[in-house]
Amino acid sequence: MGPLTYLTFKRETPRPPIRRRGFRYAIPVLLFLLVSLAMGMAATLEETRTLPPVAIYAISAGAVLPVVVAYRRPVAAWRLTFLMLFIGVINANVGTHEEPWPWNAVQIVATLFVLGRLATVSEALVTAWATVLTLVPVFLFAPHANVWGAATAVVAVAALGSIASFRRRAGELIARQTELSELERARRAVLEERTRIAREMHDVVAHHMSMIAVQAETAPYRLAGLPEEAKDELTSIAGAAREALADMRRLLGVLRAEDQAAERAPQPGYPEIAELVATARRAGLPVTGELPPLDGVDATAGLTAYRIAQEALANAARHAPGGPVRILARADGDRLELRVSNELTSTPAPGHKAGHGLIGMRERVALLGGELTAGPDGAGSYQVLARIPRQPEGAR
Repeated sequence: MGPLTYLTFKRETPRPPIRRRGFRYAIPVLLFLLVSLAMGMAATLEETRTLPPVAIYAISAGAVLPVVVAYRRPVAAWRLTFLMLFIGVINANVGTHEEPWPWNAVQIVATLFVLGRLATVSEALVTAWATVLTLVPVFLFAPHANVWGAATAVVAVAALGSIASFRRRAGELIARQTELSELERARRAVLEERTRIAREMHDVVAHHMSMIAVQAETAPYRLAGLPEEAKDELTSIAGAAREALADMRRLLGVLRAEDQAAERAPQPGYPEIAELVATARRAGLPVTGELPPLDGVDATAGLTAYRIAQEALANAARHAPGGPVRILARADGDRLELRVSNELTSTPAPGHKAGHGLIGMRERVALLGGELTAGPDGAGSYQVLARIPRQPEGAR
């Protein structure tokens, strides 16, 4: 009983307006045509029926009004049409030369139009119930007219509308399936590319990192007479290489995972920057830091700050070896301000372009709605200054 209930009682969701080019310019013409038909129907009813003028104009308006309503609410239009099939027979001279049918020709055409409109946008069972109910007044009020011809016309209009509805729905399903197929192909292409990158990283980078770790770990046993400082340095190098390998394995797991459900270790945040500075200091980088405890730093903001500090320290060790490095963090309103400056030991070459590390830092900060500047500060140092929202909008 669901389709019948929807057809007769339930509230209808309006159909979206037609977006075809030029349709809005045709609306005034269609309205003018409907008004003309209603006036013609009223004139015919005045000649054939003895009804008050108010009743004649009400029947005429009620016959064409469903055509307008059917534009957005075809179910409501059918309900009104069905009601008018009973009202339209009032005081009808059925079987006479003036009125061979109890309904005016305008009302009959409007009824068929509304039924066809309903069939093109509704489910098959809704259309079937509407067709059966529409036939009830036909057989009830016109049993001696060409009732079977009228019934055939009603069924034919409903069938044509249902065919149009099936074709539209099939087209939508095909388009949806095509879209899903395209998305699946794109997803597979991305996964294949990620797998290729993971394979290259494993075969090349991971191999070299493993060799570094093995050589650093076995050097004290292969080389006799190494001082303790050198042994400690090699141990530190081996530990850093092993840590890099562990991080790379996690990254390779993410790249190879189809459902993004690869195991992930806890990511570093703002508190781990102090450990990063200590590690750099043990590696021989003259770095000092002022990293006071800060409240309200989101995990995403903390990870971004950690990666920026990591890249800035690496760049300082690579491009200005031996130069003092200073890292400072502080809270500035709702933002975390991180400043890393290192004394320049050589003048940058003219036309020097930023590397991928600096580009990555800018992208990380931009994703959180922050700001990052990098370059010589005019006082003999190179400075990286990042201002990151402590509670990014996307992470709240």
